[in-house]
Amino acid sequence: MIQIAPSILSADFNHLGRQISQVEALDVKILHIDVMDGMFVPSISFGMPVIASIRKNTKLFFDVHMMVQDPQRYVEALAKSGADMMTIHAEACHCIADTIQKIHDHNMKCGIAINPDTPISAVESYLQDADMILVMSVQPGFGGQKLIPETLDKITALHRLRQENGWKYLIEVDGGVNADTLESVARTGVDIAVAGTAVFGGDIESNLKKLRGVIADAS
Repeated sequence: MIQIAPSILSADFNHLGRQISQVEALDVKILHIDVMDGMFVPSISFGMPVIASIRKNTKLFFDVHMMVQDPQRYVEALAKSGADMMTIHAEACHCIADTIQKIHDHNMKCGIAINPDTPISAVESYLQDADMILVMSVQPGFGGQKLIPETLDKITALHRLRQENGWKYLIEVDGGVNADTLESVARTGVDIAVAGTAVFGGDIESNLKKLRGVIADAS
């Protein structure tokens, strides 16, 4: 079953702790946390103090998406803040192999993200070492964008490569995932679907029920 990973970028920060507790009580296992630096992407979100703060009151798996330039600079600080997985962007990291090793040395899982215009070939040599590949289905940096349908072909290709080579990485999709697009997403072989507004926009329990219903129908 595909996991829904709520993105707290779309949460109400005035009630962040309460909303995280709510999704955890609704059997969510993964929390998606977007860190933006205003350099790799135009927006600035939040950093390690926020992650360390919310870590104190939840056992959710922290899937931290580092939309930052030179992410290797932050490995130690992110590990100390309580992250379980650090996802770096292929476009922003000068030495992917060394950064994967550094992340693993700090007892975190390592994900590699690719933007809509980045081909799979840019990360193919790292697939056997990565714990997850994140396919961006929108341009990174802003919530509420529409999913780019062509990006789903990359998920299908990554799923095929995984089967052919016996690799173990998970596949995650991020951007424009909602009740209208999730059926198409669910048929690609994806493992984790990041959803922001589709979870936190309105009644959280009803939203999760609706998304899970789409996944069940597509299975």
